[in-house]
Amino acid sequence: MGLQLLLLAGGAIAVAAIARRQGWPAPLLLVAAGLLVSPLVPAVPLQPELVLYVFLPPLLYSAALDSSYLRLRDVKRAVGLLSVGLVLFTTAVVGLVVHLLLPELPLALAFALGAIIAPPDAVAAVAVGRRLGLPRRSLTILVGESLFNDATALTLYRVAIGAAVGGAVSLWEGLWEFLFAALGGVAIGLALAFVFAWIFQRTRDSLVENTLMLLIPFAAYLAAESVHASGVIAVVIVGLYLGNRMHLRGFGTRLVSDAVWKVTDFFLESIVFALIGLQLVTVIEGITGYSPWAVAGYAAAVLAVTIVSRFVWVFSVTFLLKVRHRGSAPSVAETVILGWAGMRGVVSLAAAFSISGVSSRDRALLLFLTFTTVIGTLLIQGTTFPALIRRLGVSSEQEQYEDRLAEAAAQQAALESGLAELERLVGELDGEPDEIQRQVIEQLREKSWRRSLTAWERLGGGTGAGGAETPSALYRRLRRDMLQAEREVFVRLRDERRLDDEVLREVMAQLDFEEALLER
Repeated sequence: MGLQLLLLAGGAIAVAAIARRQGWPAPLLLVAAGLLVSPLVPAVPLQPELVLYVFLPPLLYSAALDSSYLRLRDVKRAVGLLSVGLVLFTTAVVGLVVHLLLPELPLALAFALGAIIAPPDAVAAVAVGRRLGLPRRSLTILVGESLFNDATALTLYRVAIGAAVGGAVSLWEGLWEFLFAALGGVAIGLALAFVFAWIFQRTRDSLVENTLMLLIPFAAYLAAESVHASGVIAVVIVGLYLGNRMHLRGFGTRLVSDAVWKVTDFFLESIVFALIGLQLVTVIEGITGYSPWAVAGYAAAVLAVTIVSRFVWVFSVTFLLKVRHRGSAPSVAETVILGWAGMRGVVSLAAAFSISGVSSRDRALLLFLTFTTVIGTLLIQGTTFPALIRRLGVSSEQEQYEDRLAEAAAQQAALESGLAELERLVGELDGEPDEIQRQVIEQLREKSWRRSLTAWERLGGGTGAGGAETPSALYRRLRRDMLQAEREVFVRLRDERRLDDEVLREVMAQLDFEEALLER
């Protein structure tokens, strides 16, 4: 098992690395690779507990930490309609269609399938959208939907499975369980957010703070799930709260946190999407007692209903928003993109694998329909999503220009404030500055002006008149070459045993930080 997991992780990272180098969506290539090798390798079982308690919390927390609370608040109506309304709608429509196709399947299990495949996973859509310049509003809506829809779907799933296994569940009981899960998750999330924020105010140690951050998503998820509240909501609330207050942390905490969560996301997402494809043989072998053509027809019908129901809901809601709130609803092109961004992910598979207490025949069928829906949405919608964005001409170029303009104006205001503070401090010096002090002061002034100049230059795309290299670009290029030459000297001195490795690491870190600043 240990060798199997090691090979899985190594293979997934290799495929993801190829995708990054070629500029392809890594989730789609990982799923396709998993499908291809699934018949050739031993079965790699997808453990629901592993997904829900190990993979899901850190991925949710990282996405929430990186999200903007203010932007999510601006689109809260759209996020709520998708993460709650659309999940309920999809569950009902898929459940009814499955019950009509398979009347022998208990109605509660049909609705359980609807709840399982209702929540999309926006990882693939957001990755493609960011690369192709999807407008920020659309990306925010997709991210917000993916942060909260799992909570709705998993709660509905628990109610439906409980009804299928334990008998009838009244509407009021289901509503109470849903409200308790949501409100309990919010309460636990806020409580833990305040506790960890209080701890961070007293640590001031980047290593300790980031180590604690690795524990936060697991603590929040387990705390909420232990009282049958929504662990998903608890994790998201903690992440949004702490992410909105990240400016209060030290610079070391922010730098390390960014690197830690990028690595964590890349590692976990690579394994998760590879695992999806690797379930092909396991899922197919479990199907017994059905005609292959009948099962294929059921799978196609469920996939079609899942895709169409999202379009129906998105366009209906957009029309109502335009009627009630003129000008605030997405455009037709953005609505089409939101409707097509319904790729399902590993949470749906984990929920399907966790079904118990029902006949093995019914469980195998639900698992197969879930798998085909996840694979179908990823491969059909995922592969056509980039072409759709290009075809519709949806772009964030205007937003990017406005961002650069706002940054330049902010840099100018910050420059003036910083220089005013510098002049105040110079005025507090005893007597006139000496020659060394004057050089230091002048260097500080020059660095401030260079930062402001760089922001204004980016408004022109980083080039000067006639496409010539701007002063800031020239400075960065020349300084990078100088840094490389300096590194070669330090390494040569280390190899000649005239410099210790510990000293080399210190000076290399200084040069690396300077080059990182140049890249920024």
